[in-house]
Amino acid sequence: MSTFQLFYEVGVHHILAMDGMDHILFILALCSIYLLRDWRRVLILITAFTLGHTLTLALVTLNFFKAQSDIIEFLIPVTIFVTAASNIWKGSSAFQRTSKFQLNYLYAAFFGLIHGMAFANELRALLGKDDQVVTKLLAFNLGIEIGQIVVVGAFLLAGYIFIGLFGINRRDWNLVINSAIAGISLLLIIEAKFW
Repeated sequence: MSTFQLFYEVGVHHILAMDGMDHILFILALCSIYLLRDWRRVLILITAFTLGHTLTLALVTLNFFKAQSDIIEFLIPVTIFVTAASNIWKGSSAFQRTSKFQLNYLYAAFFGLIHGMAFANELRALLGKDDQVVTKLLAFNLGIEIGQIVVVGAFLLAGYIFIGLFGINRRDWNLVINSAIAGISLLLIIEAKFW
Protein backbone atom coordinates (compact mmCIF):
# COMPACT_ATOMS: atom_id res chain seq x y z
CA MET A 1 0.00 0.00 0.00
CA SER A 2 1.38 3.40 -0.96
CA THR A 3 1.82 6.24 1.52
CA PHE A 4 -0.78 8.31 -0.36
CA GLN A 5 -3.34 5.50 -0.20
CA LEU A 6 -2.65 4.90 3.49
CA PHE A 7 -3.25 8.55 4.46
CA TYR A 8 -6.24 8.78 2.12
CA GLU A 9 -7.79 5.83 3.96
CA VAL A 10 -6.99 7.40 7.34
CA GLY A 11 -8.87 10.54 6.20
CA VAL A 12 -11.91 8.59 5.02
CA HIS A 13 -11.89 6.55 8.23
CA HIS A 14 -11.67 9.71 10.34
CA ILE A 15 -14.99 10.91 8.89
CA LEU A 16 -16.84 7.62 8.59
CA ALA A 17 -15.80 6.17 11.97
CA MET A 18 -17.41 7.17 15.23
CA ASP A 19 -14.33 9.23 16.16
CA GLY A 20 -15.37 11.62 13.36
CA MET A 21 -18.84 12.15 14.82
CA ASP A 22 -18.23 15.83 15.49
CA HIS A 23 -17.39 16.39 11.82
CA ILE A 24 -20.42 14.41 10.72
CA LEU A 25 -22.75 16.41 12.98
CA PHE A 26 -21.28 19.67 11.71
CA ILE A 27 -21.59 18.86 8.01
CA LEU A 28 -25.11 17.52 8.52
CA ALA A 29 -26.08 20.77 10.24
CA LEU A 30 -24.50 22.71 7.37
CA CYS A 31 -26.32 20.70 4.71
CA SER A 32 -29.65 20.09 6.44
CA ILE A 33 -31.37 23.04 4.75
CA TYR A 34 -30.60 21.71 1.26
CA LEU A 35 -32.30 19.15 -0.94
CA LEU A 36 -30.82 16.63 -3.35
CA ARG A 37 -31.35 19.07 -6.24
CA ASP A 38 -29.00 21.52 -4.47
CA TRP A 39 -26.06 19.13 -4.76
CA ARG A 40 -23.78 21.73 -6.41
CA ARG A 41 -24.27 24.19 -3.57
CA VAL A 42 -23.72 21.40 -1.05
CA LEU A 43 -20.50 20.35 -2.78
CA ILE A 44 -19.22 23.95 -2.56
CA LEU A 45 -20.21 24.05 1.10
CA ILE A 46 -18.39 20.81 1.91
CA THR A 47 -15.33 21.95 -0.01
CA ALA A 48 -15.30 25.28 1.87
CA PHE A 49 -15.30 23.32 5.12
CA THR A 50 -12.48 21.08 3.88
CA LEU A 51 -10.39 24.09 2.80
CA GLY A 52 -10.74 25.72 6.22
CA HIS A 53 -10.08 22.38 7.90
CA THR A 54 -7.03 21.75 5.69
CA LEU A 55 -5.47 25.14 6.35
CA THR A 56 -5.37 24.91 10.14
CA LEU A 57 -4.68 21.17 10.10
CA ALA A 58 -1.58 21.86 8.02
CA LEU A 59 -0.48 24.89 10.05
CA VAL A 60 -0.77 23.11 13.40
CA THR A 61 0.64 19.83 12.11
CA LEU A 62 3.66 21.62 10.61
CA ASN A 63 4.18 23.52 13.90
CA PHE A 64 3.41 27.01 12.58
CA PHE A 65 1.28 27.52 15.67
CA LYS A 66 0.02 25.52 18.61
CA ALA A 67 -3.61 24.79 19.39
CA GLN A 68 -4.68 24.24 22.98
CA SER A 69 -6.57 20.98 22.63
CA ASP A 70 -8.98 21.42 25.56
CA ILE A 71 -10.21 24.75 24.15
CA ILE A 72 -10.52 23.30 20.62
CA GLU A 73 -12.42 20.26 21.93
CA PHE A 74 -14.85 22.70 23.58
CA LEU A 75 -15.17 24.99 20.54
CA ILE A 76 -16.01 22.20 18.10
CA PRO A 77 -19.40 21.34 19.64
CA VAL A 78 -20.02 25.09 19.99
CA THR A 79 -19.64 25.42 16.19
CA ILE A 80 -22.07 22.55 15.72
CA PHE A 81 -24.60 24.12 18.08
CA VAL A 82 -24.34 27.57 16.48
CA THR A 83 -24.89 26.12 13.01
CA ALA A 84 -27.86 23.96 14.03
CA ALA A 85 -29.43 26.73 16.14
CA SER A 86 -29.01 29.17 13.26
CA ASN A 87 -30.89 26.78 10.96
CA ILE A 88 -33.70 26.47 13.49
CA TRP A 89 -33.85 30.23 14.04
CA LYS A 90 -33.91 30.99 10.30
CA GLY A 91 -36.87 28.66 9.94
CA SER A 92 -38.37 28.41 6.48
CA SER A 93 -36.41 31.46 5.27
CA ALA A 94 -33.40 29.13 5.10
CA PHE A 95 -34.99 27.41 2.11
CA GLN A 96 -35.48 30.49 -0.02
CA ARG A 97 -33.27 30.65 -3.09
CA THR A 98 -33.28 34.46 -3.39
CA SER A 99 -29.79 34.89 -1.96
CA LYS A 100 -26.78 33.27 -3.57
CA PHE A 101 -24.78 33.67 -0.36
CA GLN A 102 -25.99 32.01 2.78
CA LEU A 103 -24.53 32.15 6.26
CA ASN A 104 -23.73 28.44 6.07
CA TYR A 105 -20.92 29.17 3.58
CA LEU A 106 -19.28 31.43 6.15
CA TYR A 107 -19.85 28.84 8.87
CA ALA A 108 -18.28 26.16 6.68
CA ALA A 109 -15.07 28.07 6.02
CA PHE A 110 -14.61 29.76 9.40
CA PHE A 111 -15.68 26.86 11.60
CA GLY A 112 -13.63 24.56 9.38
CA LEU A 113 -10.58 26.41 10.70
CA ILE A 114 -11.50 25.34 14.23
CA HIS A 115 -12.26 21.74 13.26
CA GLY A 116 -8.90 21.44 11.51
CA MET A 117 -7.04 22.04 14.75
CA ALA A 118 -8.70 19.12 16.52
CA PHE A 119 -6.98 16.24 14.76
CA ALA A 120 -3.62 17.98 14.20
CA ASN A 121 -1.79 16.57 17.23
CA GLU A 122 -2.74 12.98 16.37
CA LEU A 123 -1.94 13.51 12.71
CA ARG A 124 1.45 15.03 13.56
CA ALA A 125 2.42 11.77 15.25
CA LEU A 126 1.30 9.79 12.19
CA LEU A 127 3.10 12.00 9.68
CA GLY A 128 6.57 11.61 11.07
CA LYS A 129 9.40 13.85 9.91
CA ASP A 130 10.10 12.73 6.36
CA ASP A 131 9.90 14.74 3.17
CA GLN A 132 6.44 13.42 2.19
CA VAL A 133 4.51 15.52 4.72
CA VAL A 134 2.72 17.57 2.06
CA THR A 135 1.71 14.44 0.14
CA LYS A 136 0.43 12.82 3.31
CA LEU A 137 -1.58 15.94 4.26
CA LEU A 138 -3.06 16.12 0.76
CA ALA A 139 -4.04 12.45 0.85
CA PHE A 140 -5.55 12.75 4.32
CA ASN A 141 -7.64 15.79 3.40
CA LEU A 142 -8.76 14.22 0.13
CA GLY A 143 -9.94 11.24 2.19
CA ILE A 144 -11.83 13.61 4.49
CA GLU A 145 -13.48 15.30 1.50
CA ILE A 146 -14.59 11.97 -0.01
CA GLY A 147 -15.85 10.73 3.37
CA GLN A 148 -17.87 13.93 3.82
CA ILE A 149 -19.36 13.60 0.33
CA VAL A 150 -20.44 10.03 1.13
CA VAL A 151 -22.10 11.09 4.42
CA VAL A 152 -23.83 14.12 2.91
CA GLY A 153 -24.91 12.16 -0.17
CA ALA A 154 -26.59 9.58 2.06
CA PHE A 155 -28.20 12.38 4.10
CA LEU A 156 -29.52 14.18 1.00
CA LEU A 157 -30.90 10.88 -0.30
CA ALA A 158 -32.66 10.33 3.05
CA GLY A 159 -34.07 13.86 2.80
CA TYR A 160 -35.31 13.12 -0.71
CA ILE A 161 -37.03 9.96 0.50
CA PHE A 162 -38.69 11.58 3.53
CA ILE A 163 -39.56 14.94 1.94
CA GLY A 164 -40.03 13.99 -1.72
CA LEU A 165 -41.54 10.53 -1.46
CA PHE A 166 -43.19 10.37 1.98
CA GLY A 167 -44.32 14.01 1.93
CA ILE A 168 -42.73 15.10 5.22
CA ASN A 169 -42.87 18.89 5.49
CA ARG A 170 -39.46 20.39 4.71
CA ARG A 171 -39.67 22.81 7.63
CA ASP A 172 -40.46 19.93 10.00
CA TRP A 173 -37.55 17.88 8.60
CA ASN A 174 -35.20 20.82 9.17
CA LEU A 175 -36.54 21.39 12.68
CA VAL A 176 -36.20 17.74 13.74
CA ILE A 177 -32.72 17.26 12.26
CA ASN A 178 -31.30 20.51 13.61
CA SER A 179 -32.95 20.11 17.02
CA ALA A 180 -31.38 16.67 17.36
CA ILE A 181 -27.98 17.99 16.28
CA ALA A 182 -28.26 20.97 18.65
CA GLY A 183 -29.21 18.67 21.53
CA ILE A 184 -26.28 16.33 20.90
CA SER A 185 -23.89 19.27 20.58
CA LEU A 186 -25.09 20.69 23.92
CA LEU A 187 -24.21 17.37 25.56
CA LEU A 188 -20.79 17.50 23.88
CA ILE A 189 -20.29 21.09 25.09
CA ILE A 190 -21.04 20.07 28.68
CA GLU A 191 -18.73 17.08 28.38
CA ALA A 192 -15.87 19.13 26.86
CA LYS A 193 -15.98 22.16 29.17
CA PHE A 194 -12.43 23.02 30.13
CA TRP A 195 -12.90 25.26 33.18
